[in-house]
Amino acid sequence: MRHLKRGRKLGLKTGPRKAFLKILTGNLIQHGRILTTEARAKELKKTIEKAVTLGKKQNLSALRLLLRRLPRKSAYKLYHEIAPRYSTRKGGYTRIVKKVKRRKHDGSKMAIIEFV
Repeated sequence: MRHLKRGRKLGLKTGPRKAFLKILTGNLIQHGRILTTEARAKELKKTIEKAVTLGKKQNLSALRLLLRRLPRKSAYKLYHEIAPRYSTRKGGYTRIVKKVKRRKHDGSKMAIIEFV
């Protein structure tokens, strides 16, 4: 039973899953919008919302935490460019737009995740 077990496994073990989410988060920050599966987008949304909230604090400890959790280039971009845009917003920094067409080879539901 999965009582109190949160999050999706995405078909990966713990270490590779954390690394994959770190890379996916970095790509979203760098490009502003990415096309991925629905499950990955929903899991990524949790990670990115927490990162933006942390970046909004605009202090040294928040920057250091972001550098620990994200690739360096993405952490700086989030801290200096993206987080200040959402300084007055209380949440909901990303949106997931579900695509009608499924992926061809395995039929996965696809979605676009982007910053609001």
